Amino acid sequence: MPDLSDRDVPDRGDDAGRGAGGPPEESDAERRRRRARFLRELAEARALRDRVQPRRAKTARLRHAMRMRTFRW
Repeated sequence: MPDLSDRDVPDRGDDAGRGAGGPPEESDAERRRRRARFLRELAEARALRDRVQPRRAKTARLRHAMRMRTFRW
């Protein structure tokens, strides 16, 4: 059970992933920029996958349409 040793590590605060202690507005803006860039790259990767594997993309579209038809509002 080597995973139990992780419990001995003290919990880092909320600002563990943020920059060098800048104002919260700047770190929030940076987080939004990083998130926007990630979402753009994700959409680009999905578009590339759809172009490279058209049969799988078509199947995924049909599956999604079926889920949406059977979903109750």
